[in-house]
Amino acid sequence: MRAEMNGINEELVRLLESKNLKISSAESCTGGLFSALITDVSGASGVFDETIVTYANSAKMRELGVKAATLKRFGAVSHDVAYQMAEGICRRTGADIGVGITGLAGPTGGKTKKPVGTVYVGINIRGSIRVYHLLINGRRDQIREETCRFIFLKLLEEV
Repeated sequence: MRAEMNGINEELVRLLESKNLKISSAESCTGGLFSALITDVSGASGVFDETIVTYANSAKMRELGVKAATLKRFGAVSHDVAYQMAEGICRRTGADIGVGITGLAGPTGGKTKKPVGTVYVGINIRGSIRVYHLLINGRRDQIREETCRFIFLKLLEEV
C-alpha cells in the first residue's frame, strides 16, 4: 500500500516546477518509496531526475562515492553516510537538490545505540548539505512513510 501524503508530494513537485529545480535521491531504507511518491504526481518528469537505491554498502561506495573508511568508522546508518549520499547523488546527476536516506526500518537490525527507527536524511540544496537525525516509532512501513513525509515537509520549508 502506498503512503498517503495528503498532497505534500504534489505541492513539492509544483514548487520545484515553479523554481525550475531538479531533484534526485539516493535511497537505502526507503527502498525507492521517496521517488515513487514523487513520480505519483503527474508532471514529475519535469523536476525529477533520477533515483538510485543503494541498499548495500558496496552500492553506496560504487554509485555515490561513500568512503569505505566512513562506513567502517560510523556504519551505514550515520550522519556522515547520509551526508556523502546527498553529496554523491548531486555529483552523479547534476541535480539542484539531492536527498540521501539511510536508516533502520526493522523489525530486525536495531541495536542499543542505533535502534530500529533510526534514520539519517541528508538534504543537499545546491551544495549546502544538512543532515537530519530521526527516531521514528512504528512498523517498517510506518518508518519508511514517516521518513518520506519528513523529507517532503523539510523540502517545502527549505527550497
